[in-house]
Amino acid sequence: MAKTPQAAGLHRASLPKLHDLDAALELMYYGWRGMTLEADAYLAKQGLSRPHHRILYVVARRPDIAIGSLIEILGISKQALNRPLNLLLERKLVTSKRSPEQHRSKLLRLTTAGQRIEQRASDHERKVLREAFDRVGAPGTAAWMGVMETIADNN
Repeated sequence: MAKTPQAAGLHRASLPKLHDLDAALELMYYGWRGMTLEADAYLAKQGLSRPHHRILYVVARRPDIAIGSLIEILGISKQALNRPLNLLLERKLVTSKRSPEQHRSKLLRLTTAGQRIEQRASDHERKVLREAFDRVGAPGTAAWMGVMETIADNN
């Protein structure tokens, strides 16, 4: 997908600032959108979206994760997980099996197709981050990581 400033919704707006941190909020919003743009286009071609990718991302890094643990990591409700997870199971991108220790618990794992989709979507995002980090250098990368860690620890 070609990125052009004229494409609808792809340009940054120059919105009036109502607070001294509005410029940072705007950059956070547009930065996230810029990082996920190609990944989301790829996912859409697969009939998937951002919530599906979040699930695939976590399950790829925690094979045999219990559904309860996935809910906790994602910070969402069981109801919010239900639809996207069911689609991933139906499409055979994720498998589910009963835990041998706790029969009421289901363990999730990516299939080969699920691994491929997660890898490609995440590769799009990693490419954007790598290019940005290369442009700002080690000090800029370290500063960004520090800000993001502090924000993430707010949870």
